[in-house]
Parts: sequence; structure tokens; C-alpha cells
Amino acid sequence: MVKRPDIVRKFEDDLARKEGRVPYARALKIVSSLWQEGRALGVFPGKDPLEGIEVDIHVAKVLNSCLKRSSLP
Repeated sequence: MVKRPDIVRKFEDDLARKEGRVPYARALKIVSSLWQEGRALGVFPGKDPLEGIEVDIHVAKVLNSCLKRSSLP
């Protein structure tokens, strides 16, 4: 547990600003490594790929309705 999350958040934000955008190839490598770690820990893939799909659909509907009502130009 992080005792001072505000300090960690500031450090992460400063580091992200300093390093700039992550190149696409590096981002793919990071995601691939995280996926492999999840598989090694037994988290991915889930036993039932459709588990929780109802929640995802509900959240998508809510977000889409918010976007349609948005007053953005």
C-alpha cells in the first residue's frame, strides 16, 4: 500500500512529461510483456471470456449516451 499516493502521482506525471509520448513499438512491447506476466500469474485468459460482458455493455451504453448529449462542438 502506498502511504503517499500524491507524491507517487506527481512523480509519475513529471516522468511522463519528461520522457514524452511512448513510441508505438515500445507501447506494443510493454503491453505484450504485461500480457505474458498476466498469463504466467494465471490471470489471463479468464475461464469464461464472456464473464462480465453485461457490465461492459451497460458501461458502453452509458458512455455513448453521454457523448451524444455532450455540448462539445
